[in-house]
Amino acid sequence: MGNVLTPGNRSALRLFPPIASDYERWSTLLSLGQDPRWRAELVARLQAPPGARVLDVAAGTGLVTRLLQAQGHDVVSLDLSVEMLGVARRNGAATVLATAEALPFPDGSFSALTFGYLLRYVEPPVAMRELARVLRPGGVIGMVEFGRPRGVWRPWWWLYTRLGLPAAGLLAGRRWSRVGAFLGPSIDRFARRFPDPALIALWHSAGFEDVQIARRSLGGGLLMWARRS
Repeated sequence: MGNVLTPGNRSALRLFPPIASDYERWSTLLSLGQDPRWRAELVARLQAPPGARVLDVAAGTGLVTRLLQAQGHDVVSLDLSVEMLGVARRNGAATVLATAEALPFPDGSFSALTFGYLLRYVEPPVAMRELARVLRPGGVIGMVEFGRPRGVWRPWWWLYTRLGLPAAGLLAGRRWSRVGAFLGPSIDRFARRFPDPALIALWHSAGFEDVQIARRSLGGGLLMWARRS
């Protein structure tokens, strides 16, 4: 891969390669069916030009990649897990093994870029600047991430992520239970560090404008879109 791995990268590599073979099925089940809806909206609202060259960062098994390909785009799937990319490649993806902090492409290589569930595993300012670097001026970018519900739904979310999700993960095996136990605290830490104003400021500082943010599924899903300045 040629990149220096950060602590967040190493966490991702501990968690995700062992679940690559059944990631798509269990990510849908454990998100209570919401993850596919969020990914579909991410792509539907991206506003990439027809036939765009698109980079899908943290592509995993290629769920978003396939949605982009269905729209006629030329997509490159990038991830740091060989195992996850192996599944994506078997489903027709053109894959690149690398980290988001050191993308192996020249400046302005892509007209559009997507990324999912990435910022909790990287140093966000570094990764966002690198995403901006490979996107041409005027290019579009979209993100899907877990959010944290507010108000009356917060305690129920806390119970599900701290107790229900790890327990449900056991149905899929110990490797999924580890992922379930990791997610709740990880989402909490990110939400405390980047409430909406800080998150929008992060995107602006990386060189993006027209930043839009949407919360879905009672706040459990976080979607963002923007344009490269």
